[in-house]
Amino acid sequence: MAAASLDQSWSFRFFLLMASILAISCKSSAAFRPSLWQLAHATFYGDETASATMGGACGYGNLFATGYGTDTVALSSTLFNNGYACGTCYQIKCFQSQWCYGSVPYITVTATNLCPPNWSQDSNSGGWCNPPRTHFDMSKPAFMKVAEWKAGIIPVMYRRVPCQRAGGLQFSFQGNGYWLLVYVMNVGGAGDIAQMWVKGSKTDWISMSHNWGASYQAFAALGSQSLSFRLISYSTRETIIAWNVAPANWNVGLTYQATVNFH
Repeated sequence: MAAASLDQSWSFRFFLLMASILAISCKSSAAFRPSLWQLAHATFYGDETASATMGGACGYGNLFATGYGTDTVALSSTLFNNGYACGTCYQIKCFQSQWCYGSVPYITVTATNLCPPNWSQDSNSGGWCNPPRTHFDMSKPAFMKVAEWKAGIIPVMYRRVPCQRAGGLQFSFQGNGYWLLVYVMNVGGAGDIAQMWVKGSKTDWISMSHNWGASYQAFAALGSQSLSFRLISYSTRETIIAWNVAPANWNVGLTYQATVNFH
């Protein structure tokens, strides 16, 4: 009997150990990891004020107010991925050019805009963002941190990196009483969103469709209900739920912050 009890105790402890290892493995596998360095080219747009970068295809509006600042970049459509790359983060370093600042190893930027194709110009002479080119059109202040602006275009090395964000996800509301359009900002981890659902305090989970950029929409009457959101990361497939983000008296034109974020 003593031997049987000992075996059962050992088996139970082994089960707990394996469960703990599995839980740690699942958690770490969801965390986004930096990619390998790759070669591309970078230009800049706008001036030193970065006013031309405000708004943008991702819909982040005033980048100072939404926390992105001037360390931002517009992606060629090859990288932009129909807006699913909005919010992703990259390390970019000037590579083997006389214009490089040798004292700056790299700069970390957030994707906030699309650099559209320019089919009137050759892809190697002005049409820098034409598919299938991988190209970064940086804000001028960001570009000037790694190279002299007179260069115009520089070869770069780049890699995707985890986005370091302070605080939880932010949800900016637009729309009306029967159509809710939500821009998701301050996304940590991989920085991207693949799918999203909304739940009113009186409804089940409602699937939201990808509108464009960093926005998702639901055609439903959600007024006078507190709202929660479920999101899946595009790159890691990590799922998180932000409960009761907006109170029952929520309104369009306002931004609400959750207490959770991606790893």
